[in-house]
Amino acid sequence: MKKLMAVLTCLTIAFSLAACANTPADNIPVSTPAPDSVGGAKPAPESDAAEPAAPAGNIRVANWDTDTMIYMPPMLSAFEAANPGITVEIIDIPSADYTQRLSVMLNGGSDFDAFWIKDGDTTKGLADRGQLADLSGYIARDGINLADFSGLAERFVMDGKTVAIPVSTGYYVLFYNKDIFDAAGEPYPSNDMTWADWEAMCARLTSGSGVDKKYGGLLHTWNALVQNWGVQDGKHTIMDTDYSFFKPHYEMALRMQDAGTIMDFGTLRSGNIHYSGPFLSGDIATMPMGTWFITTVIQRTQEGESDINWGIAAIPRPDGVPQGWTVGSVTPFAINEASGNKDAAWEFAKFISSPEGAELYAAGFAFPSRSTDATLQAIATSEGMPDDALQALKVANISLDRPMLDHVLEVNQMLGEQHGLIMLNEISVDEGLAEMSRLSKEIQGAP
Repeated sequence: MKKLMAVLTCLTIAFSLAACANTPADNIPVSTPAPDSVGGAKPAPESDAAEPAAPAGNIRVANWDTDTMIYMPPMLSAFEAANPGITVEIIDIPSADYTQRLSVMLNGGSDFDAFWIKDGDTTKGLADRGQLADLSGYIARDGINLADFSGLAERFVMDGKTVAIPVSTGYYVLFYNKDIFDAAGEPYPSNDMTWADWEAMCARLTSGSGVDKKYGGLLHTWNALVQNWGVQDGKHTIMDTDYSFFKPHYEMALRMQDAGTIMDFGTLRSGNIHYSGPFLSGDIATMPMGTWFITTVIQRTQEGESDINWGIAAIPRPDGVPQGWTVGSVTPFAINEASGNKDAAWEFAKFISSPEGAELYAAGFAFPSRSTDATLQAIATSEGMPDDALQALKVANISLDRPMLDHVLEVNQMLGEQHGLIMLNEISVDEGLAEMSRLSKEIQGAP
């Protein structure tokens, strides 16, 4: 951990200095002249006009578990150095309570100015209640290109308004155990393979029995670890009411479970087995999981709790889906519609979603939504990362596991319940998909 923290400290200092050095003064927007008491806005004479004031003041920003985010201190320092008229006060809320307390605070007219949205799929509800400021004018004025955010920024355009801007993300990659591959004489996974390729690979890598068994793969008990591959193409979401697109992925998961090439769902659930345990103990050859697991693997290996020789590859894809398409989630940043200092809050939003902000996120092993070669290189070459990480981390598109739509939380909970019944063989795939369809229509009020 000391080695990891030393590396991260060096990276964050370097990125902080770069951020300060590369922020031109002419990027700071000017304020609008005050309206004349009689005839509206009165322009100042050109000859002796004073320089318009940049946004200034203290902004209060809500966040969760801030002490665990090692990128946050250098992020705040770099921003305040580049914007000397603005100070940032973090309102810290425990992670488990954050979404609920944020909603209560907004409903109560809290005076904070901006906030990170922990569960991105709750954005629409906040927007529907009129609690999110429209960022469209700021984005147009400052030339922010929404195409720079891996297909994520467009998700926050609602009713013609951009109500939030994505700042960080987590997406699925394939973790693998190099020692199991080497023992089997199997080439390491490529960054362009299909789910059918993965199924066949897992069969070749499975060996042994009982406590000595090595499984070719592991699909964790979350419904996302089957259903995500159905939405990977970007054409479907979990809010569809015809779930036939899940069928091939459930059939694959059940085939692999019956063949013993992945760990049994019932065993994982009844034993409350966390996915990290079997992988870090060296019993799993491959495992689809989010990039958030990278930090855990590095910490456990550097602390001597695991000796796994690991790597990552791009997540496998369905037939017909382009290489580099994956599934993930996003953390957006929004400005409180009730804020009295939106201009200063926007400067902070613009900074943390900028290339400079992205580099500071990356220095703390957080994956920025604005993914660039520089940010990915910073993560991929950090101490503890496997040598083959860079290409695996490059993505062309991130399909959201939970879209920004009404009733998404209720639908996802229902899908999780039906998922368990299918994986436990208590109902057939067709029966489960039919019940998903019926219940989804009921929840959404669809015919």
